[in-house]
Parts: sequence; structure tokens; C-alpha cells
Amino acid sequence: MVGIVTVRQATAIDAIADAYTERLASLDPIAATGMGIPGHDHQMTDFSPDGHEERAELNRETLAKLSSTPAADEVDRITVLAMTDRLKLALEIHAAGEHLAQLNVIASPLQDLRDVLDLMPTATIDDWANIAARVSRVPDAVHGYIESLREGASRGLVPARLQVNEGVKQAAELADPKSSFFVTFTSGASPDGAPATGALANDLAMAGRKAAAAYGQLVDFLSGELAASAPAEDAVGRDRYALWSQEFVGAAVDLDETYEWGLEELARMAAEQDRIVREIAGPGATIEDAIAKLESDPGRVLHGTAALREWMQATADEAIAALDGVHFDLAEQLKTIECMIAPTENGGIYYTGPSDDFTRPGRMWWSVPPGVTEFSTWREKTTVNHEGVPGHHLQIAQAVLNREQLNSWRRLVSWSSGHGEGWALYSERLMEEFGFMDDPGDRLGLVDGQRMRATRVVLDIGVHCHKPAPARWGGGIWDAAKAWDCFKANVNMDESFLRFELNRYLGWPGQAPSYKIGQRLWETYRADAAQAAGSEFSLKDFHTRALNLGSVPLSVMPQALGLT
Repeated sequence: MVGIVTVRQATAIDAIADAYTERLASLDPIAATGMGIPGHDHQMTDFSPDGHEERAELNRETLAKLSSTPAADEVDRITVLAMTDRLKLALEIHAAGEHLAQLNVIASPLQDLRDVLDLMPTATIDDWANIAARVSRVPDAVHGYIESLREGASRGLVPARLQVNEGVKQAAELADPKSSFFVTFTSGASPDGAPATGALANDLAMAGRKAAAAYGQLVDFLSGELAASAPAEDAVGRDRYALWSQEFVGAAVDLDETYEWGLEELARMAAEQDRIVREIAGPGATIEDAIAKLESDPGRVLHGTAALREWMQATADEAIAALDGVHFDLAEQLKTIECMIAPTENGGIYYTGPSDDFTRPGRMWWSVPPGVTEFSTWREKTTVNHEGVPGHHLQIAQAVLNREQLNSWRRLVSWSSGHGEGWALYSERLMEEFGFMDDPGDRLGLVDGQRMRATRVVLDIGVHCHKPAPARWGGGIWDAAKAWDCFKANVNMDESFLRFELNRYLGWPGQAPSYKIGQRLWETYRADAAQAAGSEFSLKDFHTRALNLGSVPLSVMPQALGLT
């Protein structure tokens, strides 16, 4: 993108940041694979208390170095602000013992140990040897994870009963000696296009069986020892919630004001959706009427995952071609995105960034639930914009590319959901602003998604912080039952998807609202920049400057953009 014009001389602060990234990759090989840092694909992250402590000590040592090293330029100044913010908060979370209660339905070691395998190359014998080595380390990682959960329970930090019960179900699938992903994945090895043989085949088979057996031990621990002490209440309380909210948003927010804003935003989204419904189906029509009309249009329905993947790819490629040179200037590396059907089946849609050298491209993944064979393009065009360009792909790949200005921590490690998911939601509206969502069906899908994000601001803060529920949702204090009724009334999706989503919010406090809160802050910073620049303001230049910063915490963004 425009804006990278000089090669910056590396500084002492850059050296600290680069050393941190290198050490973190060795201490957290799962993260290293996610960041595309080579050399660690045969290793596995240590989720034991000792492993967590080692990573915390790295944070302490790095903070001490940053505080005693002068910044050489403005890039350094922002690096110090961003790293200090992230590492100090990580240590607060560590001191609170939150690392000892990591169990939820979507983003905890239970899933990480399996999901990292989706990102690993599988073309050669060496690739599969790495996989065999990594899968063989799953039992040790599971035992370390159990040790941490046990230590957390001894301190009174136990995941809620719902998360434990759902974790048992997920672990049981991975523990099945015949159908476990670890077993089927390793038995399907085909290096260089041929089935694995000899010692490699034996290593893979043994690793897969032992990994599945380790998950069987995890099932026993979760369903027995941990379940016995798991609290029935889903809420984590205001103090724990505030800590996680700051981690995910990348800035401290006024939870009470944000809750009230969420209620207002939900009402605004509902009114906007009603206007689109009338446009599609006429006066007096309901959302059900509009959906029925859209679903009856064969041009808006895809049959089968092959058709879904092809449509995702075509839609993403079309957006790249249309935006490049007009609203953004894309480097060649950013013009490639790979759309994939994920091997998992939980219903999620997500993006994984390119490797550091771009040999692994950025990828958009669709995890299709079992039995789902039809897909509505009107619902999902905005999702492709969110995950692709101008959403996550542009944002994340651009940061990876910007090695001439940014150190490896800024390019590969630094991430907060408020910045990343906030940009992706902002991008959805940006495509509407640029005229790519004029079709009323596509706009209905856009606003339906934005309405869902507003709903979860209300529910997430409401349940976890014991906020009062409006009378129409039962009055009193929010709980999971009231949240379910509110969620169903505001989001038009399959109930199995809705249930998984609500379970996610209940077990991952502060994460879901960070999308909409992040979008709010991105829009605020854009307005502030426009006001400061007056007639000289260029939206294209604003986006270029902002994205070339990498994913700095949103609390640091105003300073990084020169707004304070």
C-alpha cells in the first residue's frame, strides 16, 4: 500500500521487540505456527503452570528492557507504548490466575492443540515428520493443561459448568479411537502425493492414537474432578470482566456507558433492518417475509460446499480487483487470498494470516456444520468483506508485509480484537459506503450481522456484569435464559448456531463486544482525523497510515495517528 516509502534503520527498541518475538515463538510454538514463523512446527506449547510462568517471565524481562532503552524515533515511541500496554496487561491477567481457568467452547487449549494442525503444510515427507513430532507431544501438552486447570481450581478459579460440559463433548470427539481427528488426520498422510509408508507411517499412527488417548484422559478429568467444582453461574463479575474487556478491546471502556450505548445501537440496527425489510417485501412485511422472498431466489442460494468455496473465492477476488487502485493500493502479495472449507464443523468463519514470507497465503476458512448443504449469498457477502478485503486480509497481511518500517512484534505478534475485529466490522460498512452493497438483500445481510454484534454488546456486558435487563427481556438481572430469548429475537440464524454463539459469549467474557466497540472507536478516530485535516483529509491516506501501523492497541491509536 502507499505510505511505505523508506527503509527504516533498525533500532535498539526494534532489537528488543524482535528478540521478544523470537523467544515467544520458542515458548509458544502454536503461536509461532499461527504467525508463520518457521522452525517450531515440530514442537508444542507448554500449557502447564510452569509454561505459563516462563512466558510471564519473558514479559517481565522485556518490560524492564523497554523502560531502560530510549526511543530513537516515532516508530519506537509507538512500539514502546503498544508493547508496554500489552505486556503489562498480560501480567495483570497472569497475576489474577486467569491462565489457570482457560476453558471455553472456541478458544482455549482444548481447541488450540487440534486447530494448529490446520495451518501446517502437508506436501512433503518433512512436513509430515513435523506433524508426527507435534502430535506426539499432544499427551504432554494435555497433561500440562490438566495441571493448570487443577491449580486454578485449588485457587477457586473454575470455568462455569456450561463450559466444562461443552468441553467434555468436544474432547470426547477428539478422544474417539476411530473417528478422532488426530487419528484420521495422521492416517491420511500423503507426502508427495503418495500414502505414507514405513517409519513415518508408524510414527504418525502411534502419535494419533496417543493424542486421542490423552484427550480421553482430559474427558475423565473435566467430567469428574473439574465438573465437581464448576460453578453453575456463567457470569464472571465486573472485576474479572473489566480486565478481559481491556485485553480484547485494546482500551479501557466505561462498561456502564457502553452497555447503554449497546441498547441504543441495537434499537438503531433493528429500525434500519425494518426499513430494508419493507424495501424487499413491501409495507407491513416481517423479517420472515423478506427472508422467504430472498431464499426463493435461486440466484441467491448455493448448493454444496464446493459451490460455497467457489463463490467465496470469486467474491473475494472481485472485491480485491474492484478496490485496488481506487480505494486502496494493494501490493502484489495482498492480491492473493485462499478460500477454504475448514476440516472442523462448528459453524465458524475465520481468517488466518499469511506466513512471514507469504509462502502460506492469507486464508478465509468456513467451518460448515454437519448436514448443512445450502448457503445464502445474501447473508454472507458481508462476511467475505469482513474476512477478506478490505477486512482482515488487508489489515493483517499489510502489517506482515510492512517489514521496512515495523519490527517483528509489530508485524506478527501485536493483536487486539478491538483493533482487528473492529476494523473488519468497519470494513463491512465501508463496502456499503463505497457502493458495493446496494442490493437490498446484501444490505439485509450486512445489517443482520451488525444487529447481532450490537445484541452481544448488551448480552455480554449484561450477563457478566449483572446489569439490569429491560422489561421486554424479563426484567431483573440478566442471565443466560434471558440472553437466549433476546438473542433469538434479534438474530435470524439457525438455533444450533445461535446456541454455540451464546455459549461462546458466556465462556469468553469481553471478546464478543470488542467487535462493535472496536468499530465505534475506528469510526471515532476517522472522524477526529477528518476534523483535524479539514479540506485536506483523504480517506485513502487515512486508511493507509492506520493500517501501516500494524495492530496497535486502540488506546494507542490516537497517538500513533497524531490525534493527541
